[in-house]
Amino acid sequence: MRLDAGRGLWLLILALTALRLWAAAVIPLTEDEAYYRLWSQHLHLGYYDHPPMIAWWIRLGTFLAGDTPLGVRLLPILGAAATTWLTADLARRLGGSARTGLVAALAYNAMLTIGAGGILATPDAPAIFFWAATLSVLARIAAGGSPRFWVLAGLAAGLACISKYSALFLAPGVVLWLAASPEGRRRLLTPWPWTAVVAAGVVFATNLAWNATHDWLTFEKQFGRVEPSQFRPAYLGELLTTQFVLLNPILAVLAGLGVWAVIRNRGRVGGMDLSLPLLAALPFCLYLALHSLHDRVQAHWPATVFAAFALAVAGAVTDRPRGWRSRLLAGGLGLGAVSMVGVLAWAGLQGPPINSRTDPLLPIRGWPDFARQVEAARVSAGADWVGVAHYGALSQLAATGQVKAPLVHLIERERWPDAAPAPVDRPGLVLDKSRRLSLPDLQACFGKVTPMGELIRGVPTSRVDRYPLYRVEGPVPDLLARGCPDELGKNRRR
Repeated sequence: MRLDAGRGLWLLILALTALRLWAAAVIPLTEDEAYYRLWSQHLHLGYYDHPPMIAWWIRLGTFLAGDTPLGVRLLPILGAAATTWLTADLARRLGGSARTGLVAALAYNAMLTIGAGGILATPDAPAIFFWAATLSVLARIAAGGSPRFWVLAGLAAGLACISKYSALFLAPGVVLWLAASPEGRRRLLTPWPWTAVVAAGVVFATNLAWNATHDWLTFEKQFGRVEPSQFRPAYLGELLTTQFVLLNPILAVLAGLGVWAVIRNRGRVGGMDLSLPLLAALPFCLYLALHSLHDRVQAHWPATVFAAFALAVAGAVTDRPRGWRSRLLAGGLGLGAVSMVGVLAWAGLQGPPINSRTDPLLPIRGWPDFARQVEAARVSAGADWVGVAHYGALSQLAATGQVKAPLVHLIERERWPDAAPAPVDRPGLVLDKSRRLSLPDLQACFGKVTPMGELIRGVPTSRVDRYPLYRVEGPVPDLLARGCPDELGKNRRR
């Protein structure tokens, strides 16, 4: 019996969700996930690095599933499932068949960033979901739905913006889509699109108000990236190469064919009008290209527009359902499935390093045992608190629950407005990766610094992280308010 596309979609969603729930439960948190977990314990309308949505999602997830890796990742996994459905629904509402929608959903999850990354609790997770939700509502409007849906579209766009600031590019993209057709231009002359702007603005104003009362902390952190620096076009090549791989090299070819067909056919491919998702993505894609002319674009930044490329893949295959494109699709889906299952299984089972010098799992390996060693060293040193130079190390140590003394981030104190008091006037134990700490830097922050050996985290037969230990006394004034001099941890990003 042949499975119809509708049932196939639900089976796909259930299977992917089951796999991701298992992986989420057994794979240790990344440093950033552990950091956002700390945010969720002190809910606000904004934070140092990002707007607040991921903290809210984690808080709800840990309420439902406990303060565990699964609880931290629960909402992002459900969001990935919902985005899969929205991608298929978008294909149908833009003119495609149920089968085209299933192909789009399959292609979306076969993209390497989405397949394995669909478990991660980062700001991308809610941003991707709310971006897709905004497009879904707009597709309903384009298909003749009630103009009142504009309010819902605005609310979804606002929620995307308080998930990640890159969603601000969605608004000019929607304007481009409206301006590209006579019907869209007529809609711009009505009040409804502007009610969407107001609705989005009301939602985003919550984060705006928080920033206004916190010295524009997040804006300074994030929009500082926009300031141009030295011209380095090599980063553009890096961006294109990296995204070609992470999109899935085989599916990237089909996506390119689909986008080219859209350009030639005035927005249409595979029976769908893809002008909405592709024009909505265009401003953000242009920004990423411009950014790459002076600085590196992080690999996960473009993830919000991957659903649009999945629709382009489905359109390219639907245009020519037989022949080499279908075979290419099968190869791309196979590559995506093998990559996703392989990566999640390897990480979940804590597989061995690749070789003696390469261990991609090192950032998440061995934190509970390492934290127990830190606690033993603290007790042995007679220290009443533990200091680190990097927020990730602090977050991972906190997530283990093994360190029984206050944890103090010695720099970037603005990250921690809710930090509990710590007895820094008493002896402390300071540690971090060897490249982040040096004796002279610590001596600029503390009157007495005594080396106490080092701890190692990782698999001894491969590359490991080394953490020198120092017993410290006599901190600079206002350590908890101002932190140590900037030289401490100057290599924290490497």
